[in-house]
Amino acid sequence: MATPISTHSTEHRRWLGFGLAILAAIGFSGKAIFVKLAYSEAVDALTLLALRMLFSAPFFLVVALRHAWQKPAQSLGRRDYAALLLLGLLGYYLSSLFDFIGLQYISAGLERLILFLYPTLVVVLSALLLHKPFGRKEVVALLLSYAGIGVVFGDQVTLQAEHLWLGAGFVFASTLTYAAYLIGTGETVARIGASRFTAYAMLVACAATLIQFLLTHPPQALLVSARVYQLSLWMALVSTVLPVFMLSAAIRIIGSGHASLIGALGPVATLFLANVFLGEQLSAGQMAGAGLVLIGVLSLSRK
Repeated sequence: MATPISTHSTEHRRWLGFGLAILAAIGFSGKAIFVKLAYSEAVDALTLLALRMLFSAPFFLVVALRHAWQKPAQSLGRRDYAALLLLGLLGYYLSSLFDFIGLQYISAGLERLILFLYPTLVVVLSALLLHKPFGRKEVVALLLSYAGIGVVFGDQVTLQAEHLWLGAGFVFASTLTYAAYLIGTGETVARIGASRFTAYAMLVACAATLIQFLLTHPPQALLVSARVYQLSLWMALVSTVLPVFMLSAAIRIIGSGHASLIGALGPVATLFLANVFLGEQLSAGQMAGAGLVLIGVLSLSRK
């Protein structure tokens, strides 16, 4: 029989888990806000991504070194290194690059809604590549989610529709690569651990980003305004490092199911943050479309 003290402690820990998951969702949703603010300073996507990686890398390097120094840590084989290389390039490098490019052309709110489609793409790719079941529930989820995107997309069509399509295309490519990354992570994460995997994969992405930057930009391109440095640092801390570790801690406390459901706050948080900090219009069409996307994605989690 549980004592009142142990029950209270368990409940307190559960609320801590929910709080960490909420903060992680808001932190991730703030990335688009920092990117859009930085673009007002005339910096390109790759330079901004390189700065984000440079400011994030030391934190993930510390985690990687801690795991490397631990005696019980399982040694990595060739298969593990190959998986880390592929998944790091796919999930943290290509996905981030496509996302940053897309944000040059579309609003932060639309970007977050398109990114939030990744569970639907995971279902589709799993059905196509892994022959997993694809039934009525999945069809309904797809119809609702993409109808929601259509509503928001139609609400934002302007005379520069070609830029809207271009930006949405890049962000959808980001969502697709992230979904493919998620499908490939399960076995690798189970084998080497979540925090260790994240740290190593992020370092792979950091190296790839810097190599591309040095091949396409002169080193002095990193000499940007103080405001871009400030926004990049905030983006690295508030929207990259802290959310990653908060989400990891939340999953340990309340489980991945609850944590992923709380992640549905992300698109809504982005819409409101974009309205406050970027002056993006928060229309009835956007809210209706966001509602359809959330219902569609969350319906995939319903048992």
